[in-house]
Order: sequence, then structure tokens, then C-alpha cells
Amino acid sequence: MQEEERQVFIIQINISSMSPLAIYEQIINQIKDSIIKKSLLPGEMLPSIRTLAKDLQISVITTKRAYEELEKEGLIKSVAGKGFYVCEQNTDYLKEKQTAMLENRFASVVHDSKKSGMSLEDILETVTFLYENTE
Repeated sequence: MQEEERQVFIIQINISSMSPLAIYEQIINQIKDSIIKKSLLPGEMLPSIRTLAKDLQISVITTKRAYEELEKEGLIKSVAGKGFYVCEQNTDYLKEKQTAMLENRFASVVHDSKKSGMSLEDILETVTFLYENTE
């Protein structure tokens, strides 16, 4: 029986120096988003740590940290001598976890907005504008 060949998923990750998130967090979030959107499917092979670091022109330590965090969360798994693969997971659970995180961030923004004197109408108008003008 022949061993099944697997394609390495060509991952599109954009790192922003303007983001308040650390580079490894940006990588984690974008891989999670790819899993939620099903553009990364269970069993697909991710680029090696070194390849991803080279492609993004960042430290191997940074990509290693991102992969380790994703592995701790059970989203990817390391297969000795073969590489990293996307795990089977419950995408509903992942979406729920992401929604809870966003709700916490929204709560903080709403609190700061109210503290600065913004009305609910001002907040909604700002959010609507940002939503309509963001990719």
C-alpha cells in the first residue's frame, strides 16, 4: 500500500507592523480564520516553520511560537519527520471561542467610548462606517 501524498497548503498570511498584535498572534489569528472559513481543511499540511519564517521574512522563533500555540489549542498537530497538519476540530466551538473574544474587545471599546462621551448613536455610526470600509 502506497503512502498518501499530501499537498502543502500555500497559506496567505499578511503581517502588519501597524497591528497592536504581536507577529505570532497575527499568524495564529489568520490560521484560525482560515480554519473557520474552511480554506484550511483537516489533514492539510502547513508550511514548515522555516519555510513560513522565510516567506514572511520573520524569525523562526516567532513562527515556532505560533505553531506551538495552535498545537496547544488542538488546531494543528506535529507529525515527527513529516510536518504540521490541520486537525479535525469542531468549527462551531472555534467560532464560539472567537465570538467570546470579540465580545470582550467590544465591551472594552464600548466602555472607553461611553467614558469619552460618545452616545450609542455615535458608536453605532462609527462601527457602521468601519464595517462598510474594511475588507
